[in-house]
Amino acid sequence: MSASTLEKNPTFWFYGSASIAYGIKNNAFSYLLLIYANQVLGLPGYLASLALALAMIWDAVSDLLLGHWSDKTSSRYGRRHPFMYASVFLLPATFYALFNPIIELTETTTFFYVLTMALLIRTGTTLFEVPSTALLPDLETEYDRRNKWLALRHFFGWTGGNGIHMINMWFWVGAYGFSQQAGYSIYGTAGALIIAVAIMASALGTQKVAAALPKPQEPFRIREINREIQQIFQSVKNRNFAALFFYGLTVGIAGGLGTALYLYNTTYFFGFSGKQISVTAIGVLISPVIAYWAAPFFGKMFGKKRAAIYAILVNITLYPMPYILLLAGWWPGLGSWVSLYIYSVFIVVEVVCGIIGGVLLDSMMADVVEDSELKTARRSEGLFYAARGFAAKAISAGGIIGAGTIVSLVGLDGVTSVNDVTQEIRMNLALLFLPLYCGLFLIGLWIVSGYRITREDHSAHLESLAARKQQDTDLNPS
Repeated sequence: MSASTLEKNPTFWFYGSASIAYGIKNNAFSYLLLIYANQVLGLPGYLASLALALAMIWDAVSDLLLGHWSDKTSSRYGRRHPFMYASVFLLPATFYALFNPIIELTETTTFFYVLTMALLIRTGTTLFEVPSTALLPDLETEYDRRNKWLALRHFFGWTGGNGIHMINMWFWVGAYGFSQQAGYSIYGTAGALIIAVAIMASALGTQKVAAALPKPQEPFRIREINREIQQIFQSVKNRNFAALFFYGLTVGIAGGLGTALYLYNTTYFFGFSGKQISVTAIGVLISPVIAYWAAPFFGKMFGKKRAAIYAILVNITLYPMPYILLLAGWWPGLGSWVSLYIYSVFIVVEVVCGIIGGVLLDSMMADVVEDSELKTARRSEGLFYAARGFAAKAISAGGIIGAGTIVSLVGLDGVTSVNDVTQEIRMNLALLFLPLYCGLFLIGLWIVSGYRITREDHSAHLESLAARKQQDTDLNPS
């Protein structure tokens, strides 16, 4: 199937559109939830981050459970789709309830309400995202075209998440104020509706192809979960899986820190208003369009691993520059539109490079599936994707707790105006945050450099698997 034919395939677009729902949920949890729980619901930074971290740890565990379950499920809807349909009923309702509290919150109940909603939302996301992502190795086997599928998925994820972020900063939370409930209520309602539509459209759009895929040879058995988890951690002996697994561990902490502190940094470090932050989102919306074409291009030019490393190196080189320039006194006026435009240029380039790196790393994980199948005679793409997600999410909980702790340590608890932020607070925020963030990414890149599957290796794996399948057919004709 050529690239042009691929883009005429409806399944290609429905597979990618799934990430609209994930992008909206991720935007909320990454950027809004800490500041919402802290400044609107009144939870101290460390308690708010604890609730979010506990939910993320559960998310990591549930990913493993769901990955295994969806690998072994047999139904007329396919292996993955029963879980995707279940998510329609859980995720939108709990997303709405988080930002529109359905009970009267008190000092005692607020922590548990935030924790409960976060747990349910992450469960609903797992029901959809793990099975949906795991469809890729079945939908596409060609080495370079997998980049296109994942580039499209990242495009929709970024467009969904940052599209609602832009609207939110201009009309809702950014307009009403970060410490006011009204904006969050509108955001929660709109987000829930879009999530419901995106999940149902993607599930229905991939249903026909998924139902025609081979059924699992073994049934789901809950008692086998432990054995499956052991096999995943034993698979760390496979250097290719290990490289991606431990990369996820290191950058998970960095990602938890960076996203949780995003609105604190843009609002209180750089002094941008809600409407100004929405302008940066316009630039970010352009980024997936660029990355959609750039990721497959550079992946083909340099190979997936080298292109991913180059892209992420550019990202983390640029990331601290605005902070350094501001603290050094070489930055335009705090909160000025000139500073916003300069900051937005940095953001667009960083996001493009980040998406390119993410697309190629996801595609590298898809290539590990066949590598593992050849060595173990077992195909467990759902569990592999979930295992990498487990690593990243479990460890990023530490990053979220770190972010909440930094908020409390530098004196941002209770701060609702940029005028209350001193130069000392900005300096302490940068000194605590930036070295840790960039250092962890550098360690992650060193780890992922150990990945070894090339285009030629992948082709050889497919040929060997095809030969094995043919041999099995010859020996056991039906």
